[in-house]
Amino acid sequence: MSRKKTPFNFETALAELESLVDSMEEGELSLEDSLEAFEKGVRLTRECQQALVAAEQKVQLLMREGAVPEAEPFALQDDADAPRVD
Repeated sequence: MSRKKTPFNFETALAELESLVDSMEEGELSLEDSLEAFEKGVRLTRECQQALVAAEQKVQLLMREGAVPEAEPFALQDDADAPRVD
């Protein structure tokens, strides 16, 4: 029977990583369990970093293709030019 790999979910992985850190910080895990949690944490960290890099690359690609207009700062109006509210 083959194991199907579940799709990666950034938020789920991050929550799992936070849970692992919390349990390790409590100091109640055995050495073996701590090592296992650490290994899993390293794997989750790498997967999250890869997901962030992929998202950043996608945003840069969209910006380069002109799909998203460049952001321009708002021009501040001078008080003298602002409409009067009475």
